[in-house]
Amino acid sequence: MEFIKAAGMAILGGWIIGIVFAGLKLPAPVPPLLGLVGAAAVVFGGYCYELAVKLILKQ
Repeated sequence: MEFIKAAGMAILGGWIIGIVFAGLKLPAPVPPLLGLVGAAAVVFGGYCYELAVKLILKQ
């Protein structure tokens, strides 16, 4: 439940910043879409590594 709350706050914060930047007619302060996909892959890879280590050490 803690993760969902944190993710919701991050989405809400990003949404508010997006509105402010659009209102000021500034470019969005985020990397291109492929950069976001790459960052998500890094996070996913780290999660998979931690899960694999837990599974291997558990046996």
